[in-house]
Amino acid sequence: MLVRADDLALPDEAVRGHDWAADIQWQALGEYLGQACMSAALSRDAAAPAGFVFKRLREMFPLLGEEASAVAGRAFQIAEWARTHRYCGHCGTATVRVPHEFCMKCPNCGLSAYPRISPAMMVLIRKGDSILLARNANFVAGRYSALAGFVEAGESLEATVHREVEEEVGLRVRDLKYFKSQSWPFPHSLMLAFTAEYDGGDIRVDGVEIVDAQWYGPGDRLPDIPPTDSIAGSLIRANLPPGVRFHNQ
Repeated sequence: MLVRADDLALPDEAVRGHDWAADIQWQALGEYLGQACMSAALSRDAAAPAGFVFKRLREMFPLLGEEASAVAGRAFQIAEWARTHRYCGHCGTATVRVPHEFCMKCPNCGLSAYPRISPAMMVLIRKGDSILLARNANFVAGRYSALAGFVEAGESLEATVHREVEEEVGLRVRDLKYFKSQSWPFPHSLMLAFTAEYDGGDIRVDGVEIVDAQWYGPGDRLPDIPPTDSIAGSLIRANLPPGVRFHNQ
């Protein structure tokens, strides 16, 4: 993400006049704070203009705030969609951007390609006054969170919750309740969070994706959990057992 070096603010219209690559594709996103917004995917070796720096999008989320983070996430997803759909996935012909909507259309066979959205569920399991937190093999050191997984073809969200819970930790759950959703542009997820009640089984991690899972209840010290700018952090904090302490307390 391109930001100003001195205050990490979003760039203005002037950066479009920088000497970018000739084939850069600018995409209109709408407005933010009364200003028209544009985004484009740049090559990995692109140099930032004077006074600007590139920052990781995930790194910027806590600094931008909810509204600006949503704009930045949308910008990334739209730019990535345009970058990866320059040619038809069916016949290989160069696609054409359809005016007034996010659609790349093949002039040869008519195939239309829209920005990809990948739904994924997240679930926090409750057992009496305890909650289940698990450590994914790809998490930063010490981080635990709620369970999550992508929806597979032909599945409902509820079916995904039951399947992922059984596959990852060997438990059964009941009484699913919707919490809230969040767009998560890494790279194009839509996270839909739930709570569920424990309904049986003993913890049995799969050892591949999930390497540890534990119940945390009153008086326990929580491990490191996701920050509040992610739906995982919000879900866990909204369902904390009484008397738990954070890992740094």
